Amino acid sequence: MPGGCSRGPAAGDGRLRLARLALVLLGWVSSTSLPSSASSSTSSASLPAPAASGQPRLPGRCPPPCECSEAARTVKCVNRNLTEVPADLPPYVRNLFLTGNQLAVLPAGAFARRPPLADLAALNLSGNRLREVDAGAFEHLPGLRQLDLSHNPLIDLSPFAFSGSNASVAAPSPLVELFLNRLEPPAAERQNRSFEGMVAAALRAGHALRGLHRLELASNQLLYLPRDALAQLPGLRHLDLRNNSLVSLTHASFRNLTHLESLHLEGNALKVLRNGTLAELQSLPHVRVFLDDNPWVCDCHMPDMVAWLKETEVVQGKGRLTCAFPEKMRHRVLLELNSSDLDCDPILPPSLQTSYVFLGIVLALIGAIFLLVLYLNRKGIKKWMHNIRDACRDHMEGYHYRYEINADPRLTNLSSNSDV
Repeated sequence: MPGGCSRGPAAGDGRLRLARLALVLLGWVSSTSLPSSASSSTSSASLPAPAASGQPRLPGRCPPPCECSEAARTVKCVNRNLTEVPADLPPYVRNLFLTGNQLAVLPAGAFARRPPLADLAALNLSGNRLREVDAGAFEHLPGLRQLDLSHNPLIDLSPFAFSGSNASVAAPSPLVELFLNRLEPPAAERQNRSFEGMVAAALRAGHALRGLHRLELASNQLLYLPRDALAQLPGLRHLDLRNNSLVSLTHASFRNLTHLESLHLEGNALKVLRNGTLAELQSLPHVRVFLDDNPWVCDCHMPDMVAWLKETEVVQGKGRLTCAFPEKMRHRVLLELNSSDLDCDPILPPSLQTSYVFLGIVLALIGAIFLLVLYLNRKGIKKWMHNIRDACRDHMEGYHYRYEINADPRLTNLSSNSDV
């Protein structure tokens, strides 16, 4: 009994210790499992759906005729003979190349999509045989910064092509760079409508392009710049007018282009820059002007321009400018001319001299033919002259006879009473 009693308490204490150890182990396991499950639920909650992330994976598939790069956010539809803008463009597109196709007409809302192409920043439509751009063609592109319409035979550019179909309520265009190089309409179409006026109307309509920084109008055979064509482009910094046929800048105004940094006028038909143009260029604080490859006429109208060139730092490469006319001044450097070298002798360019020689030959030939006709008809002409002489003589004799009757006093009463 005493032994059994002594073993009983010891055995109870052991079982109690085992129970306590089991409770401790159970608590530890539960404590470790709960944080892990909580952390896993927290981590799963911290991974939102792709649509809710800061940089979502934008949906959209690539149009069959095009090549797409979602990583570069670029779509290229090049030389695919497309006749209209693809309808299923992916909304992630930032750079869109639609070149070398058959897009004859660009209608209003040509790029309207759902969801909209909000990130489209650069649009290249060059070489598409594009003939017509309607009002509002580039609406619904709030992020468009660069537009290239070069190398298209454009004959109808709507005045509201860049400002929207309703220019009075439309927001200004977001365009920063606009390329309109080598727009070559057919010769017949160009004669029917002023290409210069069409482009100028689109540039100044609705103040839409007030934020434009770069404008390229190279190789368009422009004969002149319409008045106020650049008046609504106060933010312009780069203007490219090279390889045109500009004869004068008299009507062009650069007064409002206070931010202009570069003006390219190479390869035109400029003969001289007048004082008004020189003053405007000199007033622009940051401009650099390029005047190479123009046929400068070094005559009595040139001294002011020569003096300006010697003083200004605006013209880049001014030491390369040379005279083209008259012949005696050909290849003379403008900066080396003096006022005594510049006169207005009646020396014509060789082309005009050739024209006048040809005209003299034609007139001489006509005169020779006329004399030959007179010689062959000399007898008839002589008879005609005799008839005229006889008629004149008879007429004069009648006058003389009447004079004698009126002068004879003996016949006065007879003439007065002839009725009786």
